[in-house]
Amino acid sequence: QVRLVESGGGVVQAGGSLRLSCAASGGIFREYAMGWFRQPPGKEREFVARISRSASNTNYADSVKGRFTVSRDNAKDTGYLQMNSLKPEDTAAYYCAASYWSWSPTPSYWGQGTQVTVSS
Repeated sequence: QVRLVESGGGVVQAGGSLRLSCAASGGIFREYAMGWFRQPPGKEREFVARISRSASNTNYADSVKGRFTVSRDNAKDTGYLQMNSLKPEDTAAYYCAASYWSWSPTPSYWGQGTQVTVSS
C-alpha cells in the first residue's frame, strides 16, 4: 500500500511558478499510475493531470493545458506538478493520488494535500 506526501505549496503572485512534489513510500512506485487533483475554496475537488506508470502518457484538464506539466521520477519514488503562468483561479488545495497499475478516475491512494495560493 503506497503512502503519498505532497510538498511545495505556497503563496505566489499571478504569473509565477511553483513545483509540487509527491513523495511515495510503502509500495513500488513504478507500479502505480499517479495524478493530481485540486479543491478550490468552497468548491468540489477536480482533476488536474495524470501520468502513466512509465510516464509515456499524460493527460490534463483543459483549464491547465499548456501551463502545467506532470512528471515523475521512478528512481526517486516521486511525482511532480510544474505549474507555470499561475492564475488566481488556480488557488486550491492540491492533492496527489495513485492507482495501482492503471489510472482510475477514483484513485485508491491520496496524499494529505498542499495549499497553493495565487495572489492577483
